[in-house]
Amino acid sequence: QRPAKRQGWKGAAGHALGPKGVGVASVAEVGKQATALELTELTAIGPIDGRYASKVKELRPVFSEYGLIQKRVEVEIRWLQKLSQCADIGEVPPFNQDTNQFLDSIVDQFGIEDALAVKRAEAVTKHDVKSVEYYVKERFSERKELQNVLEFVHFGCTSEDINNLAYALMLKEGVQNHMLPLMDKLIVSIKNLAEENKDVAMLSRTHGQPASPTTLGKEMANVVYRLMRQKKQLLSAEILGKFAGAVGNYNAHMVAYPKADWERIAREFVTSFGLDFNPYTTQIEPHDYISEVFGIASRFNTIMMDFDKDIWSYISIGYFKQKTVAGEVGSSTMPHKVNPIDFENSEGNLGIANALMDHLGSKLPISRWQRDLTDSTVLRNIGLAFGYSMLAYTSALQGIAKLEVNESAIAEDLDSNWEVLAEPVQTIMRKCGVEEPYEKLKAFTRGQSVTQEMMSTFAEQLDIPREEKQKLLGLKPDSYLGNASSKASGLDSTPL
Repeated sequence: QRPAKRQGWKGAAGHALGPKGVGVASVAEVGKQATALELTELTAIGPIDGRYASKVKELRPVFSEYGLIQKRVEVEIRWLQKLSQCADIGEVPPFNQDTNQFLDSIVDQFGIEDALAVKRAEAVTKHDVKSVEYYVKERFSERKELQNVLEFVHFGCTSEDINNLAYALMLKEGVQNHMLPLMDKLIVSIKNLAEENKDVAMLSRTHGQPASPTTLGKEMANVVYRLMRQKKQLLSAEILGKFAGAVGNYNAHMVAYPKADWERIAREFVTSFGLDFNPYTTQIEPHDYISEVFGIASRFNTIMMDFDKDIWSYISIGYFKQKTVAGEVGSSTMPHKVNPIDFENSEGNLGIANALMDHLGSKLPISRWQRDLTDSTVLRNIGLAFGYSMLAYTSALQGIAKLEVNESAIAEDLDSNWEVLAEPVQTIMRKCGVEEPYEKLKAFTRGQSVTQEMMSTFAEQLDIPREEKQKLLGLKPDSYLGNASSKASGLDSTPL
């Protein structure tokens, strides 16, 4: 007898669902629903604008299409104002105060509706920068003084003159206002771990095996020092701009106004934005500085990835506990789990950020002859590199805030490995002229579990001065620390 037909469940929209929730709605119907989805955090293709959007939303005004358009408008406006200040450009007389205030207002009050107006123009022109020029000219229709200089909007410019400064301003804002502050928070948080645990003696592990003791604080200080070096380099990194026309030679400028000192004018203009001037370019600023900036940021990220992996490992052997958060679930099947998810998220997102930065850094400095367009589509992704980096930094900070040092576990592990004192014992034996000290200690300790009593017995049998013998007998793993404690608290006085 054939079994009775299985009844499917009903889905949210009333559609019958077959075994394991497979819908019987038509493929066409599902396709229509999918294509009709509005862009939200739930429907975004990528997690930066979806699942993680709330954590990086402050980057939207900087690196979005809106942010790029806003910076392009700013550059176009400021260039016209610069021309009005040049005595050699007689056709653009100095603007009065009201006109300059009006021009400033276009920049200062630029909003979403203005950007949409640019996009509407682009739908017709199919050219993003030309659409900005048309938008600016349209705005000038409100002022008679500006109608007389309409054709000096975008004067002497190639699109890349506008674009390179826009991206430079975006990068500058991203580094100064978003990346560096989070880097500082990480440095301070890990530095606090260093100082609070400067005297917590801890077993080192080289090649995963017990090694000479250190302190937990000193190991955190190592990370801080490395991060501080990269931050210092990022603070001093140049952010360059050019404004030299179609192939970098001021060709059109010098034909129109041969007496004007165009390189001086361009230098003054570029540096007025707080950027550094690049005098040698093709049509594009060659982007070497972007490669340099991302190289530094990538190294910072790599150090943080190293930190994430170490903390993850310390948690796994019980050196750290993690504070529990009410309502959080560690595992869908194992209720007891408190997983180091913050450090895992940080590690994963740092990897994505570095992959983007590595490509940006290796691709952008390469352009065929005086330019090709491959940099254009790549540059649009610099915000993603920032977004994944900042997402990783935020996750690491959350993880650090949950850490609790398990001093008893650290001390127990250290006290179980007295063989790490083989190093100072053989060093004193060398000092006292004992033959083959290394070999003797190797035979005694290598691969062995050595106790305090065994080490004391070995030291007592040595034919060395009593003073040196007493030194060895007084040694313990938790006191054999070198200058680890002072290093952990000496970051402020250590030059970078």
